[in-house]
Amino acid sequence: MPELPRETETVRADLSATFTWRYDSDDPGIRRLYAHAKRDQWDAATALDWDQPVDPEAENLPDSQIAIYGSPLWERMTTRERARLRHESMAWLLSQFLHGEQGALLATAQLVDAVPVMDAKLYAATQVMDEARHVEVYDHYLRAKVEKAYPINPDLKMLLDQILSDPRWDMKYLGMQILVEGLALAAFGFIRGYANEPLLRDLIEHVMRDEARHVAFGVLSLRDFYRTHFTASEIRERQEFTYEACVVMRDRFLARDVWERVGLPADECCRYALESPTMIEFRRMLFSTIVPNVKKLGLLDEWLRRRFAALGILHYEDLEADDDALVGAPAALVAH
Repeated sequence: MPELPRETETVRADLSATFTWRYDSDDPGIRRLYAHAKRDQWDAATALDWDQPVDPEAENLPDSQIAIYGSPLWERMTTRERARLRHESMAWLLSQFLHGEQGALLATAQLVDAVPVMDAKLYAATQVMDEARHVEVYDHYLRAKVEKAYPINPDLKMLLDQILSDPRWDMKYLGMQILVEGLALAAFGFIRGYANEPLLRDLIEHVMRDEARHVAFGVLSLRDFYRTHFTASEIRERQEFTYEACVVMRDRFLARDVWERVGLPADECCRYALESPTMIEFRRMLFSTIVPNVKKLGLLDEWLRRRFAALGILHYEDLEADDDALVGAPAALVAH
C-alpha cells in the first residue's frame, strides 16, 4: 500500500454496508425532507459574491466575544495587537467549522452505507453533497479572505474520531446530526446575528439552511427509535455518550492555539475563557438546539437532567421546534 501524504489521517471503522430491497417510502417526513433538499441545492461558486473585499483584522465579529475582552491583558494591548488577535481568532473559529464540516461529510457518507431504510439513504446522499459544499465554502473563505488556517482542535478531533469509528449507525446520527450539527447550528446563528462582515454573514445564512435540515434528519430518524428498539442499558450508554460529548464540545472553545500564536500567556487566557460571563453564556447558548432535541428523542431522564443542570444548559429543555416546520421550511429552525 502506498504511503499516505502527511496531510492525511486514517480513522479505522468497522462498518457494514446494508442493502435494502424495499424502495417504497416508509417515512413521509424524511421523504419530504429529501424533496426539499433536492430543491434547495445551491452552487457555492455563484450563490455568494466572492468579489466582496474582507479585512480580516477588522471587527468582523464583536470584540466583546473575544475571551479576554475587558481583561487587563486586553487593556494593555495596542491597536495593532488587537487587530492581529481579531485576525487569528477569526481564522481559528472558521478553521474549526471547516474541520467539523469534513467530519460531517465522512460521517454522513457512512450513513448512506449503513442505514437500513431507503428514505434515510436517499436523504443522507443529499447531505453528503451539502457537506462537500460546506467544506468548499469555508476553505475558500479561509484561503481567499482570511489567508490563515489552524489545525483541528484536539477535543473536536477526539469527538469526530469517536463518531466515525463507531460501527453503529444510530450513534452516527446521535453524534453528528443531533450533537455536532446541533451545536454548529446554534454557533452559526450567533455569527449570523452579530457578524459585521457581509460575505461571512451571507455564507453562514446559506450553510444554516442546510444545517437545519440535517438536524431535522437526525430528529426524525431517531425520535421513535430509542423508545422501541433498545434496552435500558443501551439507552444509558447513549446518554453517557451524549453527556461526555457535550462536555467535550463545551471545552473546545478555549482557543489555546490562538493565545500561543499571538504570544499571550495561554493558561491565563484560557482561565478568562472559562470564567468570563460572556463566554460562559456563549457556551451555554450553543446547546439551545441540542437539549430540546435530546429530550425529544426520549434520552433526557433524571440521570441526564442532573448532568445537564450541572453544565448550566438544562433550561433549554422546553425550547421546541415544530416537526412540520423542520421538514417543510428549514428557515423556521434557523429563526428558532
